[in-house]
Amino acid sequence: MGILETPFSSVKLGLVPFPTEGRYVKSHISMATYLSIDTEATGLQEGNFLIQLALVPVDSKTKRVYEELGKETLVACPSYEELEPKLDSWNKEHNGGLIRAAHEKGIPAEAVKTFIQSYLKLPQITELFRNERPVLLGKSLSALDIPLLKRYMGWNLYDQTFHHHTMDVTCFARGLADAGKLPENCSSSSKLIKHFGIRDNVKHTALSDAVDMAHIYLRLVDLLQPKA
Repeated sequence: MGILETPFSSVKLGLVPFPTEGRYVKSHISMATYLSIDTEATGLQEGNFLIQLALVPVDSKTKRVYEELGKETLVACPSYEELEPKLDSWNKEHNGGLIRAAHEKGIPAEAVKTFIQSYLKLPQITELFRNERPVLLGKSLSALDIPLLKRYMGWNLYDQTFHHHTMDVTCFARGLADAGKLPENCSSSSKLIKHFGIRDNVKHTALSDAVDMAHIYLRLVDLLQPKA
């Protein structure tokens, strides 16, 4: 097959447009490798604070979650007492201890970008992603994780760091439920964890959630494999 391809065949073959002459060259991006990410915050409302961030790679081709390469950090926020009047009931019940820990031990907000960049420069991580921008994987990414990352990193640095494609596990699950591959209303993270028996109790820490979403994604992909 020649170097000139139709747009349809180029997508199938993993080719990307050459910057000149409308040609296509083979992409070096591994379509099977993702960076599972999760954030914990003081709520979903405008003006919320990031309090915990975790990253862990996952490869759907080898069906491996690289838990040994997972990394988590607390991010400094105002004190619980200062935030309490604006906290919703869920955060008061479940995240009080995490908010206090973030206030006392978290890295400064301006250090979040350095934390992420340093992680992506680790030899094991650069080898996995081949120095390409990682595709983020997670749950309800557009509702919390991505807006928080863009606010703490800045839009330009975010775009330079992460691929514009994302893999939202909960959206993927909704599609599989529509296709009859999952029970109806089995698209929330807690229901998916229970359905696949990932763990008995959800821990609600960034690293445990990032690891759980990575494992759930592999289970979802398995649903699409031909039956023996």
